[in-house]
Amino acid sequence: MSDRADMETIASLVPFGSRVLDLGCGDGALLAHLRDHRQCRGFGVEIDDAKVAACIRRDVKVLQLNLEEGLALFEDQSFDVVLQLDTLQHLRNTEKMLQETARVGRIGIVSFPNFAHWPNRIRVASGRMPVTRVLPYQWYDTPNIRVGTYADFEVLARKNGLSVIESFGIQHGKPVRTLPNLMASVAVFKFERLAG
Repeated sequence: MSDRADMETIASLVPFGSRVLDLGCGDGALLAHLRDHRQCRGFGVEIDDAKVAACIRRDVKVLQLNLEEGLALFEDQSFDVVLQLDTLQHLRNTEKMLQETARVGRIGIVSFPNFAHWPNRIRVASGRMPVTRVLPYQWYDTPNIRVGTYADFEVLARKNGLSVIESFGIQHGKPVRTLPNLMASVAVFKFERLAG
């Protein structure tokens, strides 16, 4: 999570006492927050050695796994909530991981940089790729494999049989519900798999 306000906004979507799986959990700050303030339990998945060590220092349970290999380790609906915050854009098989998130959790929550945010549009219209607080890399050194927009995710969710329970953007730590595809630098979606 890029800052504390974003983290608290997303944490508020997680029901108290949930069993949580955080995919790409980073240093474990969000899981520690959920444990300490929302009585959640669960663990994270992270590949980076330094971030795994940071999780351990926070007393956050973590598995060191490569998300590109999927979530076969976990049974269907084994978590109340599966988080994928700032990870989808780093994965080669985004759609498969989204399907796995919906399989493993009753509820999924994703967030990612919204490439359609108005400053990004202006930068692209001027002939350059955007560099912002949320997209802080140059085009040639970014860890992002792909870019997406708030509107793109709505289409992807429908295509994969997901029902969006709640969605909004985040700008400067505050939820944006009016024109989020244009006015927010981060897109947030809470979803579940459609019955059937």
